[in-house]
Amino acid sequence: MNRIYHYVGISKQNFHQQLNRQIKRKEEENYLLHVIRQVRQGHPRMGAETLYSKIKPEQFNRDQFTELYNANGFRLRQVRNYRRTTDSNGVIRFDNLLLNFELTGVNQVFVSDITYYELGERFYYLTFMMDLFSRMIKGYVASKTLRTIDTTIPALKMVLDKLPKDSKPIIHSDGGGQYYCKEFLELGKGRFNHSMCESVYENAHAERINGIIKNDYIKPSDPGNFEQLEKVLQNVIYRYNYERPHHSLEMLTPNQHEIKHLKDEQIKKKSYHYNIELNMI
Repeated sequence: MNRIYHYVGISKQNFHQQLNRQIKRKEEENYLLHVIRQVRQGHPRMGAETLYSKIKPEQFNRDQFTELYNANGFRLRQVRNYRRTTDSNGVIRFDNLLLNFELTGVNQVFVSDITYYELGERFYYLTFMMDLFSRMIKGYVASKTLRTIDTTIPALKMVLDKLPKDSKPIIHSDGGGQYYCKEFLELGKGRFNHSMCESVYENAHAERINGIIKNDYIKPSDPGNFEQLEKVLQNVIYRYNYERPHHSLEMLTPNQHEIKHLKDEQIKKKSYHYNIELNMI
């Protein structure tokens, strides 16, 4: 390799610096594409200029944003022909581990997604990580940017603080860069198995929680600025976890359902050990 570096007239250090910059740029592009796709679902005729003024991406000027927007098929006359996905950009992908997975308890699967929240003249971002069995949101954050350090990293830290040391659940997400960047993978190393969906239909529970939190809770609270949004979100998550009954949980709240399950598991373990002792007599 040293001969190659010498032949092309570049040092090993400069080569790796350039490579890291390219990887970082690709992650930032995928952050933007994730938000653009979400916004266009609700605003199918919103053009690049309007999107840029609302998203206000820190790392892209208007021309760079428009170039990315056009190159990925979002120009209005090309919407019908849009076929590209994050796969074609050569980014990291993980298999969908939920396709044949039997969910039987808490701390087995966490589903996650990032969504936008429009406030005044700009967008902010909400990241959720929910236990799929109990439907309890155990990681969340409101952020001003789509950077990993502001979105999935703080949400994952919240989950890790509550996760039993002997658990190694699946964390299931879409293909957004916040879920495969080096910092996120390092934080979850040895604690999670990573899983990704091919389409939004394979992460429906995370998509649904986005709509519930935004439309049923935050919008009626009508926060006026980002600081109020953060306070409202904290209160909303508490109410969702501890006060909202779910039909799918036999009209229990997520917290009640989780407690009931853990108690049932303890009873099963005691009964199992008791039966073993009887058989040994």
